[in-house]
Amino acid sequence: MIRQTLPRPTVSLVGLGPMGRPMAGILLARYGPVIVWNRSAGKSEALESRGAVVALTPAEAATEVTLTVLPDLPQVEGLLAGPDGLLAGWSAKRISAPVLVVHGTVSPIAIADFAQRMKTQHGVQVVDAPLSGGTVGAETGTLSIMIGGETDVVERLRPVFALLGTTIRHLGPSGSGAMAKACNQIVVAATVAAVSESMLLARTAGLDLDVVRGILQGGLAHSEVLKQKGDKWITEDFSPGGSATNQLKDLRFVAEAAEALHLTLPTTTEVTRLFTQMVADGDGALDHTGVYLTIAKGRNERP
Repeated sequence: MIRQTLPRPTVSLVGLGPMGRPMAGILLARYGPVIVWNRSAGKSEALESRGAVVALTPAEAATEVTLTVLPDLPQVEGLLAGPDGLLAGWSAKRISAPVLVVHGTVSPIAIADFAQRMKTQHGVQVVDAPLSGGTVGAETGTLSIMIGGETDVVERLRPVFALLGTTIRHLGPSGSGAMAKACNQIVVAATVAAVSESMLLARTAGLDLDVVRGILQGGLAHSEVLKQKGDKWITEDFSPGGSATNQLKDLRFVAEAAEALHLTLPTTTEVTRLFTQMVADGDGALDHTGVYLTIAKGRNERP
């Protein structure tokens, strides 16, 4: 018996920031030509020499599968309407059942509602597929991808996701991927805050922070946060990376989800307070590890 395989869907990627650009590079190397679009055209053009087809508008980037790597859901929704929007592009190209993948970290509540509206009103299948693994994972194709959406749609996307990540999990219906990412962000934010306190205590006590980091990494306190970002505490260089503003945004999504489920999360509440203070102090653009500075500033302000 000859096994028939479905043709590979056309793919585009919208949003060429710190995560989107290396993901586009991985797809170009492993999948073949993809269409790319970014609000700042220079980032798209930089991929042209690697085989990318540069779209001038979101409408031109409308394909059977459109991946968006944007900060939040309003940026995704902003791509849809008007003659240059994705909806017009899908219609002009006669793509009857397009798939819109939301890779950004968004509200689990909002993305479930958005997915329902897009399917009912426009026939667009929305899949929430937030990412974990940072820019290192994006560059090496070793991301963790948490997925919410209809099973048959997710299975169609699995070959694409397999090029971008090594841990790919379908959690359930729309919103499930975003909920899993909320769980992930609780641990990330709390770990960043805990390591900051640990390093502040070690520095104040006169310990060698590089030695302390090695000890932590050699035991139960080992974490990917320490592995990827340990130097930031040692050098006290918290130059922009994964921003505190985005970390606070994610924590607010956690609070929204917890409220909807009638849960109280005391550790997350305190960590959210720290990041709220960091952003209020004007340090929101710093890497989230810069919460160390917020904790250090407050050490003499409490009884």
